[in-house]
Amino acid sequence: MTDTITISVDAMGGDNAPRAVIHGAHLLLKERKNARFIFHGVQEQIAPLLEEFPALKPASSVRHCDVVIAMDEKPSQALRKGKGTSSMWMAIQAVKDGEADVAISGGNTGALMAMATFCLRPMEGIARPGIAAIWPTLRTDIVVLDMGATIGADAQQLVDYAILGSALARCLFDEKSPTVGLLNVGTEEVKGLESIKEAGRILTEASGAGFTYHGFVEGDDIGKGTVDVVVTEGFVGNIALKTAEGTARQVGRYLSNALKANLMSRIGALFAMSALKALRAKMDPRTLNGGVFMGLNGIVIKSHGGTDEIGYKSALGLAYEMGRNRLIDKISDTMKRFPVKAVPAALATEPEA
Repeated sequence: MTDTITISVDAMGGDNAPRAVIHGAHLLLKERKNARFIFHGVQEQIAPLLEEFPALKPASSVRHCDVVIAMDEKPSQALRKGKGTSSMWMAIQAVKDGEADVAISGGNTGALMAMATFCLRPMEGIARPGIAAIWPTLRTDIVVLDMGATIGADAQQLVDYAILGSALARCLFDEKSPTVGLLNVGTEEVKGLESIKEAGRILTEASGAGFTYHGFVEGDDIGKGTVDVVVTEGFVGNIALKTAEGTARQVGRYLSNALKANLMSRIGALFAMSALKALRAKMDPRTLNGGVFMGLNGIVIKSHGGTDEIGYKSALGLAYEMGRNRLIDKISDTMKRFPVKAVPAALATEPEA
C-alpha cells in the first residue's frame, strides 16, 4: 500500500466552504497522519484558515483558482466556464496528472460529474459512470448504486454497476466475493422490466467473477442489508436515497417528541441517554457522507454540499480509504475476471444545455 495518500480538494465547493472543508481535513489528519492535501481555490480565503489549524499546514499545499462553480449552474455552462481554470476542474486534473490519489468536491453534482467524465474519461468496458453511496442497514453498511448519474439504465449498464459496486465493497468491507442484488418490484424471475431481467440473466452466468449474484431484491431488503451491493438505475436510486433520508429525519422527530411528551417520558429519556446517543450517531447522515463516482479512470468523491466539518471529515475519510485500498485496481481486476464481453466505453462529450 502507498505510504502517503494525497487528496485533491475543491476547497470552494459547498455551502460552508472553504472553512468546513479545511476544518474537516484537520479532523481527518488527526486520525490519518499519512494523509496529504492539495487545496484548490481562492488562496486569500484558504491561507488564513490554514493558519488557524497549524498542524494541517505542513501536510497541505494550495493551488490558487479564481473561478468557482456555482451550485445552480448547468453542467454544460459549468464545463465551458470552468474547464481548465476552476477549483473543481483543477481538483480532478490533479488525479489525472498523477499528483493525487483521489479528488473530492462538495460542489454542484451535475457539474462535477460532467467535469470528471470529460477529464478522466470512462474506463474501458464501462458504458456510463455511476454514483455509489454507502448505506447503513440492520446488518452492516452496504453499497447502493446508481444514485442519479444515469436515468433509465439498460441491462449492460446495470451489469456495469454490479461490477463497480462489488469492487467498491471489496475495497471498503474486505469482502472477497460480495453478494450483489438487483433492485426489483419482486424477487420472482418473471417480475420487473426487461432490462432488469436481462441483467439478472447475465449476472447469474457471471456469478463468481469477483462477486456472488444473489438475485432480485426488494426495497425493504436495502434496510435489512440482505446483500452487500444493491444495483439499480439512477432515477429509482435517487428517490430511494431521498426517501430514506426523509424517513430517518421523520423517525428522529417522532422519537424526540415522544421523549418530551410528559414528565415520565423525560425521566425515561434520562435513563436511556447512552442508548439514545448511540442511536443519534447511527442516524446522523454526516457519518456516512460521500458518494463515489464509479467507472472513471480515477477516483472522485462527491460530498454533500450543505454539510459541516464532521461531514467533510467523513467524506475525506472515504476518499482516503478509496486511495489506500486502490479502488481502480480492484475494478480492473473484477472486469478481467468477468466472463461476459464488455461493451466499448462511451466517449465523454460535453453535456447538452
